Amino acid sequence: MRKTCLDMVAAMADRDPRVVFIGSDLSPGLLAGMKEKHPDRYHMEGVSEQHIVGMAAGMAMDGWIPYVNTIATFITRRCYEQVAVDLCLHDLPVRLIGNGGGLVYAPLGPTHQAIEDIAIMRALPNMTIVAPADAEEMKRFMEVSLDWPHPIYIRLAKGGDTVVTGGFDRFAIGKGYLLREAAGGRDAPVLLVGTGIGSTRALGAAERLADDGIACHVLHLPTVKPLDADALLELARPARLVVTVEEHTTIGGLGSAVTDLLVERMDGRVPRMRRIGIPDAFVRRYGGQDDLLADVGITPDAIAATVRDALGGHGVGHGDAHG
Repeated sequence: MRKTCLDMVAAMADRDPRVVFIGSDLSPGLLAGMKEKHPDRYHMEGVSEQHIVGMAAGMAMDGWIPYVNTIATFITRRCYEQVAVDLCLHDLPVRLIGNGGGLVYAPLGPTHQAIEDIAIMRALPNMTIVAPADAEEMKRFMEVSLDWPHPIYIRLAKGGDTVVTGGFDRFAIGKGYLLREAAGGRDAPVLLVGTGIGSTRALGAAERLADDGIACHVLHLPTVKPLDADALLELARPARLVVTVEEHTTIGGLGSAVTDLLVERMDGRVPRMRRIGIPDAFVRRYGGQDDLLADVGITPDAIAATVRDALGGHGVGHGDAHG
């Protein structure tokens, strides 16, 4: 996914003279073709995240569209004040590309595990947050990112992720996509809501639950901010259970955003909810991304088990949505 994203930056730079790439101490050969063709619009700075955000802000004020790339924890935690004051306060069209959202860099420990990046970026006025599920969706998103007038935080997954959005030919910032519609129509008893690879895991859970007679919609929200309120409300109103799935702490991320919306807009008729994500703790165990995701229950089997438990341990057919 990272390669796809950065290749798109280079391709857009070929046709739009406003596009600039700024990196922070990344691989020497990264986007070598762009560096050769557009040396005045390719900047590889040192380990200086505060500097590159300020640099990008200044360039945006002069009419450029900077795409800034480094590890997710560095482009969020390390330069948070600059992101808030230099970018968001002035509502500038800078795109922050964070490598390794969630537990991608699991073997490098908590310093590199971006488990709270969505929460802290979501708190900033004017910030847009996008977490595509796969490389194909990344291509569609990058095309529309060019003319979005606000700052964007782009959360990258590991790469090589299963393509689950191949049935769509467009991307609209702020819109969700129904990856799976339950048999029987729109009024399914369970709504699974995901972002990034959380949507992929939710899709796997829905397939397992279908074998038990439990009908689930799977709503993919690649844009965490702004949320697609219309899609969420339409699918949540008839649901008996809403489950959010994200590779992020359960505090302040997708689950919190969905909960806030439903509490505010459903007038006391909020369905039962479960938020699946990383617990409120730094990960202590050593292992790869999949190992740690399994530890915290972000797998299709664990998600399906959470749904069964929330429903009382028995299957629920389409007709029991309001039971």
